[in-house]
Amino acid sequence: MEKIKFLKRKVHLIACGGTAMTLIGVKASTKDVDFMSPEVREYNYLIKQLKALGYKQATGSGWKRDGENFQFDIFRGNFIHTTELLESPLKGGRHSILKEFSHIYIGILNDYDLITSKLMRGTRIDFEDCLGLADARRNEIDIKRLVQHFHEIASYDVAEDRLRPNIDHFLNLLREKGLYE
Repeated sequence: MEKIKFLKRKVHLIACGGTAMTLIGVKASTKDVDFMSPEVREYNYLIKQLKALGYKQATGSGWKRDGENFQFDIFRGNFIHTTELLESPLKGGRHSILKEFSHIYIGILNDYDLITSKLMRGTRIDFEDCLGLADARRNEIDIKRLVQHFHEIASYDVAEDRLRPNIDHFLNLLREKGLYE
């Protein structure tokens, strides 16, 4: 954002998706910037401020200015695309802090919610990103806990039956890479 001074009140942003992967060093770059704004009042305020800076809604969650290629995807509340996290990422242990300024707090989503949210989308790139994170954090990520977490979040989704095979596919990919037995 060109001017952080456009914010007069505190806004908490949690990096998710490819942005989180890039910030933790798992992915070289990302095509857009993905943030969650878990507090709905802060989200509404941020969107109002972005509009005042000339940003327009380009997609359901995407904001960009005319003539610019750069896009912010800002997800409202506990949602990342259509996936709703079971707990706020602002809750203790649900994110790590990246940087805090006077009016903006930037954190990075925890590994379990990050992988689960990408597996819920289930694109080829999402699976590749998840493999990269699992490899980079192989000593920190408990695969059994991840599977349980995925199933718990999927159980609240209307497309649960369609989503469940994604975790099995991911486990097979982990086995192929020698990251899981």
